[in-house]
Amino acid sequence: MSKTEIILIGAGGHAKSCIDVIEQQDKFKIAGLIGKKEELGRKVCGYSIFGIDNDLPELFKKYTNAHISIGQIDTGKRNNIYNQILNLGFSLPTIISPNAYVSDHADIGNGNIVMHGVIINAGVKIGNNCIINTKALIEHDVQIDDGCHISTNTILNGNVKIGTGTFIGSSACIKNNISIGKNCIIGMGLSVRRDVENNSRFTG
Repeated sequence: MSKTEIILIGAGGHAKSCIDVIEQQDKFKIAGLIGKKEELGRKVCGYSIFGIDNDLPELFKKYTNAHISIGQIDTGKRNNIYNQILNLGFSLPTIISPNAYVSDHADIGNGNIVMHGVIINAGVKIGNNCIINTKALIEHDVQIDDGCHISTNTILNGNVKIGTGTFIGSSACIKNNISIGKNCIIGMGLSVRRDVENNSRFTG
């Protein structure tokens, strides 16, 4: 049976990690990547950068599935692109590594990627367009709203709530029952033991 084709939007370092997960999942065939004008014709892990953002309406005539392979601290650009390609009609399936554990009792939205070594336990709710990066631990009853980036080796303990558009840095540990607001940045390796208000920069 032939695999469904998908295009990747973004051609930087995070795209390489996305490609590896998609290849391991073995559910989609990568048709190519969308990058910057100066990147056209280059290859990422053997896949061609064959378009720029302006080409997406035309590409939708052939490819209906897309994944946003942009991984940034500032999640705003990624979230803007997500809304744009939804408006064009693209489907954004969630990509889950076969090397991740996702509880059958977790609820995960669209356009997410769950990378290698992730553990997502029972009662977790994840919105749309999130990155759950390599080896993150998402404990029971955690809620992650849309457009968040949960970085490598992060620990979100039970009942933690993460607001829309928030970035959690690598190896950060969030105490159980803590709420972190919208559009926050939590620095690498930090231990968060109190609630964090919207738009905060928690750097220790």
